[in-house]
Amino acid sequence: MSLLVVGLSHRSAPVSVLERASLSVEAQTKLLQDTVAAEPASEGAVLATCNRVELYADVDKFHAGVAELSTLLAQHSGVGLEELTPYLYVHYEDRAVHHLFSVACGLDSMVVGEGQILGQIKDSLARAQETHTAGRLLNDLFQQALRVGKRAHSETGIDRAGQSLVTFGLEQLALGTPVESWTRGKKALVIGAGSMSSLSAATLARAGIAEVVVANRTPDRAERLVRILSEGDDTHVTARAVPMTSVPFELTRADVVVSCTGATGLVLTADMIAAGVEGRVDEAPVVDLDAVAEEDARESAPAGQSPAEDGCPVDLPTVRPGFSVMGEAAVAGMDAATLEQHGAWAAGSAVDRRDAARGTGPEADAEVIGALAATASAIGRIPERRRPEQVDAPPRPQPVLFLLDLAMPRDVDAAAHRLPGVRLVDIESLAEASADAPMAADVDQVRRIVSDEVAAFGAAQRAAHITPTVVALRTMAADVVAGEMARLEGRLPGLDDKHRAEITQTVRRVVDKLLHAPTVRVKQLAAEPGGAGYADALRTLFDLDPETVASVSRAEESTEKNAENRGPG
Repeated sequence: MSLLVVGLSHRSAPVSVLERASLSVEAQTKLLQDTVAAEPASEGAVLATCNRVELYADVDKFHAGVAELSTLLAQHSGVGLEELTPYLYVHYEDRAVHHLFSVACGLDSMVVGEGQILGQIKDSLARAQETHTAGRLLNDLFQQALRVGKRAHSETGIDRAGQSLVTFGLEQLALGTPVESWTRGKKALVIGAGSMSSLSAATLARAGIAEVVVANRTPDRAERLVRILSEGDDTHVTARAVPMTSVPFELTRADVVVSCTGATGLVLTADMIAAGVEGRVDEAPVVDLDAVAEEDARESAPAGQSPAEDGCPVDLPTVRPGFSVMGEAAVAGMDAATLEQHGAWAAGSAVDRRDAARGTGPEADAEVIGALAATASAIGRIPERRRPEQVDAPPRPQPVLFLLDLAMPRDVDAAAHRLPGVRLVDIESLAEASADAPMAADVDQVRRIVSDEVAAFGAAQRAAHITPTVVALRTMAADVVAGEMARLEGRLPGLDDKHRAEITQTVRRVVDKLLHAPTVRVKQLAAEPGGAGYADALRTLFDLDPETVASVSRAEESTEKNAENRGPG
């Protein structure tokens, strides 16, 4: 096995490059044909999704294979080789198997565990079978990848995050509300008409969005996407296409915006977004923090006493909200005598109502004061502790514009996070949300499944690799037996059939017994890592004709071809 994969994905390349490197079905077919026509490759398969473009091949030379596959990807994607090369990754033999199995399980997806990739792998195999570019290796590999992916989803909880990136992003925007309920009656603006934007528009339409507006720099692509949405049997959505110059106006109408373009700069600036929500955001109540501080200090004073009551060394009117007048921040810098005075005041009848808001109480603060008193007795003064004052932020208004940025580099200005009335979910926040998902144990379990399956696949391939050599050896032995029996008949022409048959059977049993242990053992050894050399050793030791071995391989492949081309189950 000399499996090689050369590709790029969301992990290695920005969306702008992935969009340009995307391949149509026709381009994939032509790429497959050119791959098997190239000298280093005998088989080929293309896995092309919105987040990856990968070319798999069975090659006889590693370096020549990498160079040829990289060149083919550049030629058919339309991205120059020099520009494409920094984003390419290469996996070989067992690492290539491990990569595809990980992809099939959703471990390499932007949202870990998503199951959409299984259908894409199935389509990739079917396309390679239709073009007759998938031989034994790639048929076995892709069919096994599908089985591994299905096993991962059935034996673990990895599919708890098993959704497309778009669905996951919409769930993050909806903040726990079912997406179908959250989208009802809303209007959406989709910026871009590439594969990811098309998926976004289709997902929104299926979720029940009322209207989808598609904006794209190429009007024809936007119109085509609108026709697909309008003609869909499973949706009843109003769809229309607009030029990119209409985006600022559409922002004033939209409730949901999904952006995924190949732009190298920002598509939506903070100013554009602020203008889009102007007049739609309820004014947030203005909080007078000084007034709140004064009121809190007044309420925290003992009954019948003013905030500046004797016995409290803290200037109560200056205490900001969120701090306890008995806590560490309040007593920072006090000397031992002042601390004693403060402790006596605190132990009296004072109740700090700020404690309730932050989940602490006098008991907790008493421990802090006790610790500080011990420090004061040793050094005579509480060390100064300068820390930012905690200030309760004014409440933000409810979002009126929800932004989902699926582009890399980003389409939407990150400053939109701070705009009132705006909720932004981007690739970075999606990655954080996915990382926080309670599925670490499931991911570890899937990784173990992948490792086990890679080892089993490698062993099976190595064992299968030596089988034609073993068959050729036994064929040669049978020919030797037949030749010797012919010579015996020439020397003993009067030998009757009974004795001839008995002698023939005896000679065959001797040969079989001599070959049995070595051939069984060599199959076992060949299944182990590094066992591929045993086939070469057999051919050398017994002087086997390479063409005989190759003819056995071709015969086996011809026998299995019909079963393989039935496609993945």
